[in-house]
Amino acid sequence: MTYTKDALAGRVALITGGGSGIGLGIAKALAAAGAKLLLASRNVERLDSALEELRCLGAEAARVKCDVRKYEEVEAAVKTAGEIYGSLDIVVANAAGNFVVPAAEMSPNAWKVVIDIDLNGTFFCARASYEALKASRFGGRFLAISTTRALEGWPGCAHAGAAKAGIMSLIRTLSAEWGRDGIRCNTIAPGAIGDTEGVRRIYEDQGRKALELGSIPLGKFGQTSDIANAAVFLCSDAGQYVTGADLVVDGGRNRSRASTGYVPEGLWKETA
Repeated sequence: MTYTKDALAGRVALITGGGSGIGLGIAKALAAAGAKLLLASRNVERLDSALEELRCLGAEAARVKCDVRKYEEVEAAVKTAGEIYGSLDIVVANAAGNFVVPAAEMSPNAWKVVIDIDLNGTFFCARASYEALKASRFGGRFLAISTTRALEGWPGCAHAGAAKAGIMSLIRTLSAEWGRDGIRCNTIAPGAIGDTEGVRRIYEDQGRKALELGSIPLGKFGQTSDIANAAVFLCSDAGQYVTGADLVVDGGRNRSRASTGYVPEGLWKETA
């Protein structure tokens, strides 16, 4: 999609997990719409690669090393945005962790790591950025990445499903509490996004690509650009009256499962 350069002109966006995948896709789209960027991630090499790519596209962008599990690092990232650009108008809490393991075999540490990154990290981003977003002259925007699997249950990924359900509840609460401060809080629920590491690990490496494609009415995996387009809408004036929403971008997968009783297969060991 082609964006007008003034759709997000003057806005500053902080994107966690911005070095690759959906985060980088959102960064490209926000930049194309005129936003200035601060990318945050634990992986400095990915950040540097993403920064080079964005600058080649003409984006005004910077990066900061940040582990969203550590509140002080998230606070520092928010402060850095203000130091570099003078304001912060958009925060995209995109950093996430996930891997396939049945709940009966999941270690307590595996559970904790994903909850820390996904759910705690999202709250830390929201809490640390509240004052800056409240001060935004455009009306602050806080976006978090959810998934329709949070409401279905997610066999093989109980930790991520529970974390994403928590994120959806958190954002609905924040939209109610922060609306009077002019801050719009929403989630975007991607389906299976084909050009991401997550689809490779969760579906392709598990031999479930065909099964997953069969559950999508549009018959294909999404692209990071599909999620990015939704982010631009929610962050621009076009989305100024939208808050507390979960924007589903999944090719109809959740409706197909709801109507057919689709149940994922291939994750559980057969028992006698």
